[in-house]
Amino acid sequence: MKSKIIAIGLFVLTAATVAYYPTVRGSVTQVVQPPIQQGVVAVIPVAAPKIEVVFVLDTTGSMSGLIQAAKDKIWSIASTMASAQPAPEISMGLVAYRDRGDAYVTRVVDLSTDLDSVYATLMDFEAAGGGDTPESVNQALTDAIHGISWSKDPNSYQVVFLVGDAPAHMDYPNDVKYLTTLAEATQRGIVVNTIRCGNDAATEAQWQTIAAATQGAYFSVDQAGSAIALATPYDVELGRLSADLDDTRLYYGNEGLRAEKQAKIAATDRLHAFASAPVRARRATFNISASGEKNLFGDGDLIGGIASGDVKLDELEVAQLPESLQKLTPMQRQEVVRANGERRDELKAQIRELSEQRAAYLAAEVESIDDKEASLDHGIFEAVRDQAGKKGLKYSAAAPSY
Repeated sequence: MKSKIIAIGLFVLTAATVAYYPTVRGSVTQVVQPPIQQGVVAVIPVAAPKIEVVFVLDTTGSMSGLIQAAKDKIWSIASTMASAQPAPEISMGLVAYRDRGDAYVTRVVDLSTDLDSVYATLMDFEAAGGGDTPESVNQALTDAIHGISWSKDPNSYQVVFLVGDAPAHMDYPNDVKYLTTLAEATQRGIVVNTIRCGNDAATEAQWQTIAAATQGAYFSVDQAGSAIALATPYDVELGRLSADLDDTRLYYGNEGLRAEKQAKIAATDRLHAFASAPVRARRATFNISASGEKNLFGDGDLIGGIASGDVKLDELEVAQLPESLQKLTPMQRQEVVRANGERRDELKAQIRELSEQRAAYLAAEVESIDDKEASLDHGIFEAVRDQAGKKGLKYSAAAPSY
């Protein structure tokens, strides 16, 4: 009898704790429905931690090598960030800057988990303009802190990487000086890291000051970026499989939402058409990670929605269906969804296997590189590992993803 009383007491205490816990943790969602039944403890999903990263890139004429490195490496950088535990939700944004009198002073791409669309914009960035040494760094940092939709989540790792080869113009009227902007960044918990390209001493001194102002990291790379961007025998096939995986996407919702997703598909199609095989392989590797799912499919994916129980195919109005399903019979729609889901699982398994072989190949190749610790890859990895660790993200890998 005594053991039964203890068991009943433990159950009541557990149920009470589960019922109370969502009210004391802002990052925890409500208890999953249906309501708790006697003897069953409900699963409480915890929101994924966030990494919000904005790259502030000097796009003047001397920066062509670094801009190409950014285009080549953005997916590897995303994979490096995605290797944390627990797996984070990754958003990226861009601020391109030049100087007054150039074609533009700044161009801002807001934070988004749709990295395909961010990359499509990055593809358009070209090095031009400049000509004098100082650039509009003050305006670029102001836009990075105030022109970006940073979340209000205090647990999010929010970081800026300022990348350039020339110091800030400090003589422009009506310019908010970078120390003022950095003080505001510190108050909001945004870390600013700096990457100097080349060997300009004035830039080095200023970049070190900027990084120190938010307890960020400073490191220097050569003018081309010192990135490790290697091709592998697996790249072409990974790119092909990735394109096939993209073709399994079926988006539902109202006309506006489906139009938004068509824009994402257009960005992906452009990537497959114009990006190199290694870039497409790096994207494929990122997309099959736990963090990459958000970029790969995003919200409104019919197959994912059905699998999670968020939507039922037979309850959707015809106008909400993907256009390819609207003229089909209910049975035909079910068959298309089933076939796409099975094909998706097969492709993910193939990509995962090839990605592992690619990673092993790259590890052997990188091992022979003497100065790999001085690369763009290692500089970003070390900054992210140390700073994200303060937000509870743990990186067990000893090196970045390539």
